[in-house]
Amino acid sequence: MTAIYDTPVVLDRREGPYGEVVLRRHGELLQIIANGCFLMDTSDGRSERLLVDAALTALGPREQPNVLIGGLGVGFSLAHAAANPRWGAVTVVEREPAVIDWHQHGPLSEMSEDALADPRTEIVEADLVEYVHETSATYDALCLDIDNGPDWTVTEGNDGLYSATGLADCARVLSPGGVLAVWSAQPSPEFEGTLWNAGFQQVRTEEIPVARGVPDVVHLAVRPG
Repeated sequence: MTAIYDTPVVLDRREGPYGEVVLRRHGELLQIIANGCFLMDTSDGRSERLLVDAALTALGPREQPNVLIGGLGVGFSLAHAAANPRWGAVTVVEREPAVIDWHQHGPLSEMSEDALADPRTEIVEADLVEYVHETSATYDALCLDIDNGPDWTVTEGNDGLYSATGLADCARVLSPGGVLAVWSAQPSPEFEGTLWNAGFQQVRTEEIPVARGVPDVVHLAVRPG
């Protein structure tokens, strides 16, 4: 357990394409900070794992589905997906070169070493908003964890992903019957409505209890097909 008097130690600080990103250690935890805003740490990972599991469950008995994970973060979603032999392929899109490097050659390799060595795993350095708009690839599941939620984006350009246009791009890269799963720090009834209006079906929200405050949630929706 991290003592409250521990002082965070900066392990690396870089200027990335979207501003400053920092990796620091606070006691036993590794933390990622972007432009002075705390993004995530290695303290738990329950909600990131549920994000992946909920998408797989919603797919039903589909054999060897492939999943696109938006955001590498500290690696919880990647590690959990790669540990499940049901996934046929695991692709992660991450826009920050520093985050990828910290996983491949730095301190975060302790979270993702096995997953990165798995031949099913592919890491793509790209902005997810641009990737889903431009790629010709299709996926059975799309798990998004690049923001604190549809109503609280890390950068201004990300908000388009949760609009009707952005969701149309998400639907385009999903196979018929494919599942969209979106992590959020709080429920967003407005986003649920946008999902319905964008043509998704079986829209629902799963709560993930946290120690204090409002539960994290995963928004789930299915592309018709």
